[in-house]
Amino acid sequence: MAGPRIYLDHAATTPMVDVARAAMLRGFDMIGNPSSPHADGRAARAAIEAARDRIKTALGWDHHLIFTSGATEAAMIALARGRAAGSVIRSAVEHDAVRRAAPDAQVAPVQSNGLLAPEAFGALVHATPGAVVAVQHVNSETGVVQPIADILPVTDVIGGTLFVDCAQSAGKLPLLKADLIAISAHKLGGPPGIGALLVRDLATLVPSGGQEQGYRGGTENLPAILGFAAAVEQDPPGDDMPDWVRTQFENRIWLDGQIAAEGGCVICGPTRRSPLVASYRMPGRSAAAQLIGFDRAGISVSAGSACSSGSLKPSAVMEALALRSDEARTVIRVSFGRTTTRADVEAFATLWREMARAA
Repeated sequence: MAGPRIYLDHAATTPMVDVARAAMLRGFDMIGNPSSPHADGRAARAAIEAARDRIKTALGWDHHLIFTSGATEAAMIALARGRAAGSVIRSAVEHDAVRRAAPDAQVAPVQSNGLLAPEAFGALVHATPGAVVAVQHVNSETGVVQPIADILPVTDVIGGTLFVDCAQSAGKLPLLKADLIAISAHKLGGPPGIGALLVRDLATLVPSGGQEQGYRGGTENLPAILGFAAAVEQDPPGDDMPDWVRTQFENRIWLDGQIAAEGGCVICGPTRRSPLVASYRMPGRSAAAQLIGFDRAGISVSAGSACSSGSLKPSAVMEALALRSDEARTVIRVSFGRTTTRADVEAFATLWREMARAA
């Protein structure tokens, strides 16, 4: 394919927005350690606290915010108390970061549409009073949106703590209510290596460090924090999705129709899904072959979440959806960002169609 590459892997990471780059440069000029008592240190501390308040305001969060290195570390902090007590429940379609943070967690099954199975989930939660329950808001592979508003009351009844991974939805969809929420800057136009854990009640956490109110160790990354704040402020979610997300929703719906018309399968197609994430199955052609073909043609897509797709093993998410192994191996993920154009999506659809017909 002639011309610049087409990037359709925004769920893995999305380009940094200009305001975030500029904010980071300002941060690099600040030399003080935010834990130092002198004037330079106090200036750095003031900048971090101002950024903390800016992010909370932009997201509409009225409680605590702990800066982390990303959503993975946020999950580790969030699940620590439940892990120590042996009382963590996670959905069967959680991100690998949650699986690794709580390898012995009880697993709540999902239905073939990607949503939690209500009766099984309710029974598991009620049998585990006080559990930490981990549910991803927007699934990073299928884009399925879990009904968090229905899940929170279930955990409240048993005195549990609801941890929600919002890495794929923060800054794109309205922030929801939960006890603990993980967000990641590089998923919404900020720099990599910075994220946050939103905390309703600090008593749900285990103190583990000398910084961030005692819940994380290590000097705060001031330039990244400033970039994070600038990126979040670019599109305050408010009560609805930003205009660019609405545009990408139209692109995703169009592509869904093209794939289905060509005999492909839109994974969890009828379910409410993110405007920005979709998985498609191409019968007769492996995901590995598809990725190679698209990459050679100058199009970047993936086969599942970036943390696990490098191995090209069958996705645990697809297995949880009861896809056969041979079916799961033919699924790729396409994800959209603020820079995605209809021409990009049309170019992908054209090549997908050619591959499918040649399979």
